[in-house]
Amino acid sequence: MIETRRWFGPSDVTTISDIMQTGATGIVSALHHVPDGAPWSIIEIAKRQAQIGTTIDGRASGLVWLVVESLPVSEDIKRQTGAQREHIANYKLSSENSAAAGIFTVCYNFMPVIDWTRTDLAWRLPHGGTCMRFDAIDFAAFDIHLLQRKGAAESVSAGCRDGSQGAI
Repeated sequence: MIETRRWFGPSDVTTISDIMQTGATGIVSALHHVPDGAPWSIIEIAKRQAQIGTTIDGRASGLVWLVVESLPVSEDIKRQTGAQREHIANYKLSSENSAAAGIFTVCYNFMPVIDWTRTDLAWRLPHGGTCMRFDAIDFAAFDIHLLQRKGAAESVSAGCRDGSQGAI
């Protein structure tokens, strides 16, 4: 097992030096500045690898980018509309460029509209720490009343309706 930590890039409040202190040797990251549907170039991948491999003061971090998390699947691909064919070709190229740079694990999702969600990004735990949390009832309210998705109310399971946290 290789211990990894998520890093959102240079603007992340967690620094490479912070991650080094955890004992992790790998990084899970993405190129968030590259628009969905555009290819990840070998140059941009190498820049991110260099950022991961170096601390703010220029020392070697010893960390390696091991996992691509969120090589975006564009809305055109998900909906099979618009520039889907170009985006699929760019997705393949991004995967190939990542592999050429030594990154062989790619996480992705096909969740439409809002990409991914948790209903609470800072759920307080008994020990005082926080974590992300998903609550089916909160999401059903979001889906029905804010997104106003057609058929949302009908798709909520009985378990969610009666408060037992059933699936949507």
